[in-house]
Amino acid sequence: MSTVTEHASVLDVVGGSELTDAGLRRFLHGLPGVDQVGLESRAAGLRTRSVKTTSKAWAIDTAISMVDLTTLEGADTPGKVRALCAKAAHPDPSDPSTPTVAAVCVYNDLASIAVEALRGTGIHVAAVATAFPSGRATLPVKLADVRDAVEGGADEIDMVIDRGAFLSGRYLQVHDEIVAVKQVCGDAHLKVILETGELPRYDDVRRASWLAMLAGADFIKTSTGKVQPAATLPLVTLMLEAVRDFREATGRQVGVKPAGGIRTSKDAISHLVVVSEVAGDDWLDPDWFRFGASTLLNDLLLQRQKLATGRYSGPDYVTVD
Repeated sequence: MSTVTEHASVLDVVGGSELTDAGLRRFLHGLPGVDQVGLESRAAGLRTRSVKTTSKAWAIDTAISMVDLTTLEGADTPGKVRALCAKAAHPDPSDPSTPTVAAVCVYNDLASIAVEALRGTGIHVAAVATAFPSGRATLPVKLADVRDAVEGGADEIDMVIDRGAFLSGRYLQVHDEIVAVKQVCGDAHLKVILETGELPRYDDVRRASWLAMLAGADFIKTSTGKVQPAATLPLVTLMLEAVRDFREATGRQVGVKPAGGIRTSKDAISHLVVVSEVAGDDWLDPDWFRFGASTLLNDLLLQRQKLATGRYSGPDYVTVD
């Protein structure tokens, strides 16, 4: 049995003398049910919040600093990864005051390329693992996948849960796989992808969030970006409620990473409003909130240039990902 945190063990939270499927089921199904109408209404209301120009400038820079700049295509090459890393380190070469992004996210076989390209920048390298995006592999294969990424220099690992096991109620299997991956990660931070597009109910998302956190996740992440719907605002609101409640119960703070479908500055700023209103300002930091995105950075840069110059430059004035 692993510890959920230095403050409280899994059994302190779940109860009982031994961690079992029955015990996890009793705890997870005992969590408050999600009011779908209330959740979606709250998210819709927060989306309409207006942001003043001075706050917008801060929000855009904060959002840039939270981007995990991502390429996860079968056609990815070392050259494409190096170009992405150059953009991560210098998002707007004409304006050195532009923040760098938080991380570059790639497949694990390209992690070493990203590590070398980003050396000395302070930008993290995240690698997807555990048979991403399906998660359909045996545990030894998944752990070898993680080990390969860590040996390649990745300091963040984005794993996927076994959605089939979770939806079948095999909660202990999902928990123990996350624990095993966390151990192989060593000092690397672990982001656990729930793949919310394959979880049919909001209650499933709440339970999966808690299960991942109980098993030691440093972040919970909505999606692989390969399944729709991905990072909807109600889902992110729900996951922020989960990390807030988890910290209150255990004393440990866990981050949230929405990924998939966040493409505009307006989308990003709406998420920052939700972070502040739901979880609190402690999460308004790249250590605790990230955007998994490939095209979002372009729009953030265009909006940043517009605020600075009063003119909209257009997409030709930012580098293509």
